[in-house]
Amino acid sequence: SKSLSDEENLKLFGKCNNPNGHGHNYKVIVTVRGEIDPVSGMVINLTDLKAYMQEAIMEPLDHKNLDKDVPYFAEVVSTTENVAVFIWENLKKLLPMGTLYKVKVYETDQNIVVYKGEETI
Repeated sequence: SKSLSDEENLKLFGKCNNPNGHGHNYKVIVTVRGEIDPVSGMVINLTDLKAYMQEAIMEPLDHKNLDKDVPYFAEVVSTTENVAVFIWENLKKLLPMGTLYKVKVYETDQNIVVYKGEETI
C-alpha cells in the first residue's frame, strides 16, 4: 500500500510484501441467479457467460502484473478482496441486470474471498 510505510506494509502483508511483486494463480467462480427460461432451461446461456467472463476477467487480468498493468490497481491495493470487487464491477456491466449473485476468488486453497456486491439499506 502506497499509504503505508515499508515497516507497516511488512507487518500487514507479511511474505506478500515484495517491492518487485509476486504472483498468484487465482481461481474464480461466478454464480448467477434468476428465473429459468422455460425454453432453454437456463438462467443465462453458459456460452454467453463464458464470453462475459473472458472480457471481464481474463482479458484485463490474465498474465498481468496487477499493480503495473491494470489501471484500477494503480491506486487500489491488489488484495484478493479488491480483485473480487474488480471482477464484480466488470461482470455487472456485462451481465443482464440482476443476474450476478456472487464472485468467489481463490488466492490459494486456504485463502478465499466471496463478494456479493454492496448491500443497499
